[in-house]
Amino acid sequence: MKKLNCVIIDDEPLGRDVVASFATEIPFIHVLATFEDPVEALLFIKAHPVDLVFSDIEMPKLNGLELVRALGNDVVVIFITAYRDFAIDGFDTGATDYLVKPVRFDRFLKAVNKAKDYLDLKSSSSKPQINNDHIFVKSDGKLIKILLTDVQYVEAQGDYLKIVTPAGMHSTQATLKSMEETLPLPKFFRIQRSFILNLGAVKSVNGNMVELMNGKSISVALNKKDELFSLLGIKS
Repeated sequence: MKKLNCVIIDDEPLGRDVVASFATEIPFIHVLATFEDPVEALLFIKAHPVDLVFSDIEMPKLNGLELVRALGNDVVVIFITAYRDFAIDGFDTGATDYLVKPVRFDRFLKAVNKAKDYLDLKSSSSKPQINNDHIFVKSDGKLIKILLTDVQYVEAQGDYLKIVTPAGMHSTQATLKSMEETLPLPKFFRIQRSFILNLGAVKSVNGNMVELMNGKSISVALNKKDELFSLLGIKS
């Protein structure tokens, strides 16, 4: 059985201890690390293969909602907090579940199984398959051939990707990370957490905004701008 690598984030020691104790009772969960400081946790998650994050919401420096927005769609998050009022905000960020302290083990187990089912579904969905000058993606129940030269950009939308070409748009269930690993550099580049661009489709760059040939404008993450300029041959 493949174990899910998890991280626990809570500025209260008791909160971390309870979640860690519950996690040890579940055979498919492996706790990689626990954190009091959410900023340290964010840096760790960015550098390690983490599948699941248990996070408090009310924390200093960076609250749980801000943390999830910084992580994007690459990990599954379960919020654990003392405040029911955060439930709507929590789900708006894409959290898989929301547990209220004091957490009962049966409710914790239900949330973890929900996260596992979601991750199993993602891993079993058809990933993009590249073959020289084209890729195949599963869309509307069939495999669609898309020429790499036709891909203008790929946008993450929840559990799905939107692949835009001059002929239209295809929607497929996959992660942006898997697509990033499929589409080759230097032709394609992930300019922020939700978009991968075909650099050949770039029409102009104005500050932190990139305009494509089809008129679409997309912002560039600050930590991606220098690399983007280098790939485009622009001297900043």
